[in-house]
Amino acid sequence: MISIENVSKWYGQFQVLNACSTAVRKGEVVVVCGPSGSGKSTLIKTVNGLEAFQQGEIRIGGTSVDAPNTDLSKLRSHVGMVFQHFELFPHLSILDNLTLAQLKVLGRNKDEAADKGLRLLERVGLKAHAGKFPIQLSGGQQQRVAIARSLAMDPVAMLFDEPTSALDPEMINEVLDVMVELAQEGMTMMCVTHEMGFAKKVAHRVIFMDHGQIVEDERKDEFFANPKSERARDFLAKILH
Repeated sequence: MISIENVSKWYGQFQVLNACSTAVRKGEVVVVCGPSGSGKSTLIKTVNGLEAFQQGEIRIGGTSVDAPNTDLSKLRSHVGMVFQHFELFPHLSILDNLTLAQLKVLGRNKDEAADKGLRLLERVGLKAHAGKFPIQLSGGQQQRVAIARSLAMDPVAMLFDEPTSALDPEMINEVLDVMVELAQEGMTMMCVTHEMGFAKKVAHRVIFMDHGQIVEDERKDEFFANPKSERARDFLAKILH
């Protein structure tokens, strides 16, 4: 589903990604973790072209992300992205946040888009809030709306960039519960997160990054039981503690 081959990226003279290679199969859940500044968020943003890269290749379902003839808008409509800070339109109602891209990008009619949006809001437990505006919802509720908005586009894969890091601790689980449900339903997912409980519960593999490199790319059980690098062992000791 997602193929990343020898991807490198620079900001001026500073290299933020260094020959990163991995792949995510259909239905697989991969958690990307590592210390701050390790390149995790940059890597996941290159997957759907939100960040350009200078070397290597990324393919989604056979489509090359950085090929000159690739329609990035169309590609992104098939790859959901959930950010740290929700990115909802503040001047639109919750339902309108879910229908806008369906109307403009997918060409659905208003009734189809509204029906899809309401069904997804019900799925994330927020149908009663359809007429409200983002500012009237808690952070956890807004993030669940953001997930529903991505699902409204019928994505083949979902990318999560630290979706719980901006939330109060008591709101984290309500977002993780939605993500766990998606994973259990077979959604292809690539998640940048420090929520190791989530990783232990649903991840198939864990990627550990440091200084722009993929240091470890292991099956979940192997990574938690026997991290091979000293840096990963130190990271896990701190974060699990």
